Amino acid sequence: MDNHNYKNKLKMDSLPKHIAIIMDGNGRWAKQKQQSRSFGHKAGSKALERIVKAADSLGIAHLTVYAFSTENWKRPKEEVNALMKLLSQYLNQYLKDTKDNNVKIDVIGDITKFDEEIQRKIEKIQELTLKKNGLNLHIALNYGSRDEMTRAVKKIVTDVMESKIDLNSIDDSLISSYLDTKEIPDPDLLIRTSGEKRISNFLLWQIAYTEFYFTDKLWPDFDENDLYKAIFEYQNRERRFGTI
Repeated sequence: MDNHNYKNKLKMDSLPKHIAIIMDGNGRWAKQKQQSRSFGHKAGSKALERIVKAADSLGIAHLTVYAFSTENWKRPKEEVNALMKLLSQYLNQYLKDTKDNNVKIDVIGDITKFDEEIQRKIEKIQELTLKKNGLNLHIALNYGSRDEMTRAVKKIVTDVMESKIDLNSIDDSLISSYLDTKEIPDPDLLIRTSGEKRISNFLLWQIAYTEFYFTDKLWPDFDENDLYKAIFEYQNRERRFGTI
């Protein structure tokens, strides 16, 4: 067991500006406790609250979390319904808490697939937190990177056909400006919990030079010190961005 206090080891002048997290392991955590998967997802939402507070207190500028993917609709109907209920409760809680914290919230992904009530809550939270100047929390909902890039390509083609942009002006920065993450810097650090070592269709364009950190911890067990440990390891790597 690792008993180090990693917060004391961090170099506060070289924190990652943007951390992305694939929050994996809720179902397995619940199974270990002989509980339902929805019980695991509730515990996972508590872990997210802890990590948001920890990241905000450190002064991290951006945190992007993979909450519900385009592929998650394929899960059993009972689990999807439980996730939708939990999402609605989570949004309600943020609407209540928005006066008491300085977190700015926005959603990436295609929210048109959610029911109108959830869409309204998302829009209200984004509106209410627009002028907050603490942590920028980006929640990926009905998000898949291939879907994001497909939607971006369609918009670019439409704008070329309508002469809004010139074909020769298309470069990587223009493509980035059509993605859900426009105006958000690319992640410096990507964390995935539960021991899996896959990207699972998350931010494929944006993570070209991101540092990866994998941990066997299941997401509901991931705590503040685990976050600090991931940042500590990130700070002790040499980032080359394709150079030598």
